[in-house]
Amino acid sequence: MKSDFFKYQAQTTPHPLVVEISHAEGSYIYDTSGKSYLDFVAGVSACSLGHRHPRVVEAVKNQLDKYLHVMVYGEYAQEPAVQLSKLLAQELPKPLEKTYLTNSGTEAIEGSLKLARRYTERTEIIAAKNAYHGNTMGSLSLMTYEERQKPFRPLIGDVSFIEFNAEEDLKKITNRTAAVILETIQGGAGFILPIDNYLQKVKKRCEEVGALLILDEIQPGFGRTGKLFGFQHFGVVPDIVAMGKGMGGGLPIGAFTASEEMMDSLSDYPKMGHITTFGGNPVIASAALATLQEITKTDLIAGTLKKEKLFRELLVHPLISEIRGKGLMLAPILQTEEIANRLILEAQEEGLILFWLLFEKRAVRISPPLTISEEEIREGCGIIIALLDKLK
Repeated sequence: MKSDFFKYQAQTTPHPLVVEISHAEGSYIYDTSGKSYLDFVAGVSACSLGHRHPRVVEAVKNQLDKYLHVMVYGEYAQEPAVQLSKLLAQELPKPLEKTYLTNSGTEAIEGSLKLARRYTERTEIIAAKNAYHGNTMGSLSLMTYEERQKPFRPLIGDVSFIEFNAEEDLKKITNRTAAVILETIQGGAGFILPIDNYLQKVKKRCEEVGALLILDEIQPGFGRTGKLFGFQHFGVVPDIVAMGKGMGGGLPIGAFTASEEMMDSLSDYPKMGHITTFGGNPVIASAALATLQEITKTDLIAGTLKKEKLFRELLVHPLISEIRGKGLMLAPILQTEEIANRLILEAQEEGLILFWLLFEKRAVRISPPLTISEEEIREGCGIIIALLDKLK
């Protein structure tokens, strides 16, 4: 399989990890040789309930017996998509009540940008430096990482940038601005939390000039930080919230949610202002509905903060400078990039999956399933500390 992987499947890096997957269950992934890997990454925050959660599998199987794709998005009423959108409206604060379902998080960002420009009839988008919102052309335009942008220019125009957590930059938000888009917690930059009521101050400035606030919850969302959505920690309600990753229980989905009035502006002038064939796919929506029900009807969300405390107690080592993030969205910051690289690669050899962050090269991603047990946390942290002892 490995040779065919390199020959026939397009690669995203020159040196992929190339674990040959056999199956996965709970907090573990198994390769074709039978080796098990404790998963501290959860598909980069995508497998909120671990691998093949019984409730998700059951929902998918039930939907397979009814119907698969029947019509492009938005034309037919299909129960899984309707019920998912309804449950989101019930769980989100007002006026976030109407949801557009997409195929991925970056598509949700694209839709959010279009909605902001359509509704405000303005063009300027303001994003944060060191942000990551995805890799499609609109999302890529919101990045300040020239190495990634340069080969694909020209990108979309009228995008400006502010420093995350820099209150003095808020004056750059003016009556030309359609929207400010921020990650609630900056992911690729190193799991940076907003401080000093920063998000509230951004929202206040947006209201003063008639701009919208878009919050990207693709990584923090769906219980990962100890609230259903990360912004609920910070006393702010965005005008548009974009989501993805952990929403689908391991299946590909995204969404953006806004007020009914705002979202309805996409339906006319022009008609089909945003359109997708497979968004809201009934099988995927069934999995997402089961995932959201499981997260909201159990103690998983409250458990993330207890598990965060355990991680912080166990991951104490001279080579770890600090641990950033919240809940089960954590990033130990190692003393050097080389130590971080060696830890990630050697942990895989020891049967533990860790991963990198895009921009903060000293960081190690820890974003396990919300269902991970305390015993599994202790097992994985023991591997990390033992490896760091060898790297001292």
